Amino acid sequence: MAGTMDDIRQTDPDIYDLIKQEERRQFDKIRLIASENYVSSAVLQATGSVLTNKYSEGYPGRRYYEGQQIIDQVERLAIERAIDLFDAEHVNVQPYSGSPANLAVYLAFLKPGDTILGMALPHGGHLTHGAAVSISGRYFQAEHYTLSRETGLIDYQQILEKARQCRPKIIIAGHSAYPRILDFEKFREIADEVGALLLVDMAHFAGLVAGGAHPSPVPWADVVTTTTHKSLRGPRGAIIMCKREYGAAIDKAVFPGIQGGPHNNTTAAMAVAFREAATPEFADYAGQIVKNARALAETLCKRGFDLITGGTDNHLLLVDLTNKKVTGKQAARALDMAGLVVNYNAVPFDKRKPGNPSGIRIGTSAVTTRGFKEAEMFQVGEWINAVVSEPENERLITEIGADVAAFCKAFPPPGIA
Repeated sequence: MAGTMDDIRQTDPDIYDLIKQEERRQFDKIRLIASENYVSSAVLQATGSVLTNKYSEGYPGRRYYEGQQIIDQVERLAIERAIDLFDAEHVNVQPYSGSPANLAVYLAFLKPGDTILGMALPHGGHLTHGAAVSISGRYFQAEHYTLSRETGLIDYQQILEKARQCRPKIIIAGHSAYPRILDFEKFREIADEVGALLLVDMAHFAGLVAGGAHPSPVPWADVVTTTTHKSLRGPRGAIIMCKREYGAAIDKAVFPGIQGGPHNNTTAAMAVAFREAATPEFADYAGQIVKNARALAETLCKRGFDLITGGTDNHLLLVDLTNKKVTGKQAARALDMAGLVVNYNAVPFDKRKPGNPSGIRIGTSAVTTRGFKEAEMFQVGEWINAVVSEPENERLITEIGADVAAFCKAFPPPGIA
């Protein structure tokens, strides 16, 4: 397990105990939440470094506080590595997370009431793509495209027709629960026809892009946002990439537009993660994420599960449990008790409410970091099937939970083992 953390233990034994409990949970359970991962020990150390002590409003060479000689070098290094990793023209590494990054893009290019067009939340979009409960849906005129009822796939003709009708200022391509590869060239064509900017939110699949297992949106988009955790396996932060001509507007929107000083410890951890993502080992990792997702999809399909779009091309699966006569929340809670951690999730055209929808979302980034391959995913699929088939069988769930904990001992995660 990780270090003893003597200082925390002596200063605050309550927090120390909770951290150790979470550490044990992350070790003993199979984490299948698509937005989670394990960072390396190096990323973890950078996140907890003394860089958290320094305040640094502004940008390298243009700060509002003195003493930035080291911090400027850290931020420049993170920017340079992101530019090299994604072949971007301009990068801002200061956003605190993905939602503020998207908000900064809107601030840079929109006025309240302007129209945006994004994927509907129940169809796999994100809150910040114009959901009514989000600031993006309250301050802007949010229009949405949906998936095809017949195929579960994006209907690009529908997007084109919707864009012609509503004439959005920004079209958003990106998702939080869509298991297929987006056609960025088609999104570009649609945006050009209606005179819109194209924003790609690749928070979920950025690691696949970095590792060459997924097409890059950078050549096609005006602006690309991404978190730096999830499949990219970095700290909890975000970056914005854009065409050079939009760099000044993006930087001004981030600071002073929506936030103050950057989190320098996170910036350093990003730089470490970008360096790791540029290695051949990371490329192998990204490819294995997709192989693992497909292996799990194959196993579940054989067991009669209804997968949205019938499978996956990326790191996630979206499963409609209607034919299993189990709700998403019921399945997710039973799976968690069995050591298989997923999240309940709406599916396209879901007849159930978001608080207890029909589906679950499953991701393979974290288990791939632990070293799982196709054989392990077949076993995971069998466990999922067993639990979902009998979600109220406490004895079965307890037995599987013990098997999962024993199984995990052979796959110690980085930063904990």
